[in-house]
Amino acid sequence: MTKILVVDDENNLVELVESYLQREGFEVFTASNGLTALELARANKPDLVVLDLMLPGLDGIEVCRQLRQFSDAYVIMLTAKTEEVDKIVGLSVGADDYLTKPFSPRELVARVKAMLRRPRSGLAANQEPDIPPPLCFGELVIDEARHEVSLKGELLSLTTREFALLSTLASHPGRVFTRAQLFGSAAYSWFNRRGS
Repeated sequence: MTKILVVDDENNLVELVESYLQREGFEVFTASNGLTALELARANKPDLVVLDLMLPGLDGIEVCRQLRQFSDAYVIMLTAKTEEVDKIVGLSVGADDYLTKPFSPRELVARVKAMLRRPRSGLAANQEPDIPPPLCFGELVIDEARHEVSLKGELLSLTTREFALLSTLASHPGRVFTRAQLFGSAAYSWFNRRGS
């Protein structure tokens, strides 16, 4: 039976989504915060995760980033935010799709079914994912695997959004981006390709 993990701190929404998914024959696990979600993902190895962006404790972006270190489960992010930059950051850390609240549970089920028809990367439980080598520019080092940036050996404190933008620019040295390209459809598509 296909396993789905639903993560959201809105109990009514979780119960509604859970009932729709169970009606379609899926085995459903639920969590209301990021830490519990990661524990359930490690224990139950879901095939797909429905993940809210705004969670207490660890937010959806950080949950997705950590999930990608041990799982190839599909991730559909739920968010009340409509800014493209939030979608870009989510896709950059491994989300596969986005659904903006409020949404139809039937649409979510349709997206789940469509995503489960895609070929998976086949990351085994004991297999390490492909780790990209750090990007080096003189004394600036961008390590995507560790989600760290260092300058002259000292770690820099960057937000998830800042890291995603720096990583994008560093991966295309010499290329000029407009604001629309960084925060619009071009960056969205590029991050989607990297996440797949």
